[in-house]
Amino acid sequence: MDASIDAITNNIQLALAPVFLLTAVATLINAISGRLARSVDRMREIRGAIEEGKVKDGVLLQHMNKEADEAKIRGRLCTAAIFFDVLSGVFISLTVLELFFFQAGAVRSLQTTYVIWTFVLGLIFFMTSLSIVLTEVVYAYRSAGWNNPKFD
Repeated sequence: MDASIDAITNNIQLALAPVFLLTAVATLINAISGRLARSVDRMREIRGAIEEGKVKDGVLLQHMNKEADEAKIRGRLCTAAIFFDVLSGVFISLTVLELFFFQAGAVRSLQTTYVIWTFVLGLIFFMTSLSIVLTEVVYAYRSAGWNNPKFD
């Protein structure tokens, strides 16, 4: 096999290794978006029932307002998680580009510290997003009204 083909293959493998992390980033964004959509839909349903005057009971009304506020907090947590997940994707993408251009010889003056920092920042933002998702899941579980009054 030609040495230049080996070098090209090695360069592509090195540059594409972080792309697997990008797959995890995209999967997490998809999961968080689903949680955000459910939270927003629930908040709209509750607010709609309150505004249409369907709720007459004061205890139920108080519970529904509390649940809508909790859905709002959950939505904010999901939005923050998506923000950090997107930042992670940007920094991991920069890492891929830096590795590819460096290995291809297109950029001779690229310092390895750039690659290290973009990759580390990408991982830190990804871990931050995961932490926020965990917070949102725990908050959703704790705020679930297991024995609260129901409305239709």
